[in-house]
Amino acid sequence: MGLLKRISGDVRFVASMARTARAVAAPRADANITFADRIEGHVKKTPDRTALIQDDREFSYRELDGAANRFARWAQSIGVERGAVVAVLLGNRPELVIAQLGLAKLGAVTALINHNLRGNALAHCVEVAKARCVVVHAEFREEWQSAVPHLSSPLPAYSLGGIAQGTEPLDEVLEDASPAPLDPRVRTGLEAGDPYLYIYTSGTTGLPKAARVSHLRGMSMAVGAIAALPLRPGDRMYVALPLYHSAGGGMAMGGALLAGATAVIAPKFSASAFWSDCVRHDVTHFQYIGELCRYLLNSPEHPDERRHKIKACIGNGLRPEVWGPFQERFGIPKIVEFYGATEGNVAMVNYDGKIGAVGRLPKLVRRLTGTQIVRYDVERDTHDRDENGYCIPCKPGEVGEAIGKISAVARFEGYTSDEATEKKILRNVFEDGDAYFRTGDLMKMDDEDYFYFVDRIGDTFRWKGENVATSEVGEALSVADGILEANVYGVEIPGQEGRAGMAAIVTDDGFDPEALYAHLERELPSYARPVFLRIGKEMETTGTFKHRKVELVKEGFDPEKVSDAVLVADPAAKSYVPLSADRHAQIVSGEIRL
Repeated sequence: MGLLKRISGDVRFVASMARTARAVAAPRADANITFADRIEGHVKKTPDRTALIQDDREFSYRELDGAANRFARWAQSIGVERGAVVAVLLGNRPELVIAQLGLAKLGAVTALINHNLRGNALAHCVEVAKARCVVVHAEFREEWQSAVPHLSSPLPAYSLGGIAQGTEPLDEVLEDASPAPLDPRVRTGLEAGDPYLYIYTSGTTGLPKAARVSHLRGMSMAVGAIAALPLRPGDRMYVALPLYHSAGGGMAMGGALLAGATAVIAPKFSASAFWSDCVRHDVTHFQYIGELCRYLLNSPEHPDERRHKIKACIGNGLRPEVWGPFQERFGIPKIVEFYGATEGNVAMVNYDGKIGAVGRLPKLVRRLTGTQIVRYDVERDTHDRDENGYCIPCKPGEVGEAIGKISAVARFEGYTSDEATEKKILRNVFEDGDAYFRTGDLMKMDDEDYFYFVDRIGDTFRWKGENVATSEVGEALSVADGILEANVYGVEIPGQEGRAGMAAIVTDDGFDPEALYAHLERELPSYARPVFLRIGKEMETTGTFKHRKVELVKEGFDPEKVSDAVLVADPAAKSYVPLSADRHAQIVSGEIRL
């Protein structure tokens, strides 16, 4: 990069960062402003502007605020107060936004539950949040019922959108509540640093962890999208990602509402409906994950794919080989790739659209924010240290773990579990007593200060846009009939994002592929179920009895190269069936999409 080009890039970066900082409007955790205050500001200024759209349903800012007031009044009536937690299992619909805003008006906390979970995993998410109650949409009545037996004690449950067994119906109660503003004294003393949401992340401990998200952090997520796109009143943001994640709910939805714009909510992502929705609702922006873009790019030509009014999109995980063709085919003027984690303090934005990069952080900014990449030995699962016991910064081109110094400016708010919080902190990094947040991500930086994502560390891999914890999958396998041992890992499939789940298993005479398929269908969300099984006679372990994975990952799922029998999940047969050489070739070539 030439000197003039570097200076120009630095100026653009500083201007973008300054724009972001101005948009936050709550630069300190002790500021007396919350997410609810910001939304109520738009209610006063532009009450009749459309806030939410889903299909033929529309809510103006006034109507959204009134519905949230109704929800808040109901919550007050059952004893929900400041700091109390309410778990919501509502899916991608306006009711989730209404509940979240209503609870924020009370200073209460919304635990955003992944509606793909079932059984013990779902019960775990509710209990680690110490929820006072749970609000369930009738669409997910079966998921909730599967979790009830796993709860350590009964929990009050309420239903929206119909009747669900074991819950109290809430629709008529909310209809009868007053939409008038609440007494403003209910939020007296509430600060930006106070808790706002629990958003769940899989991590490497198995079951999901509840990450604490303050009002400040929630607003920061939102304004990241506002400033980077930029997003303005009158714009329309298409939200096809799950609202229980920080991307769909925090950046896309939060960004639209804090900007005074409109959020267009899709019940779920659909490649066939995507462009029609964008045209029908005059969408100007959308948020993506890399796999969403790949799905669209691999879809047949759609009559609306270039009739849209989209100005820009923002997201992460867009691979270099998809970026250019996607932007050209669909006529997207601006793509903004970013990097960040729900709970982390390491964040960056690719403001200038360099293909493949997740962002650029000039040296001075890295020093101010405390963002570093340090050497990490994947095989030994530990950080390299110098003769003084300190971590070693990576040189340009070297791959290491991205970390961020924990400070008053770069906060790490942690999880509901102190143990899980401590595991994400790296101490005595460059000097005695310092502390850094571990992203768990391997990255590299080039000599022009651009950062590139390489892979996840450890036992978590991504598939279908979701984190899959191998220990959770292993636990489900371990209780299945006929399985003596299970070792779960992710394998790459050419042309597909992330890693598909694979399990090396040791079985006995009770092993039944069809019964195992049914068991995993009951116990795990679809993205977490192993795609491949490798059946061996014994499990190779380390000297400390940990399962070896490196060689298994390298060998992959090619039946011609793997010495053990390999099975593949067959949704049509609802079973695991032998993986033939022909079927393997079809998967690798992309003829069969998993």
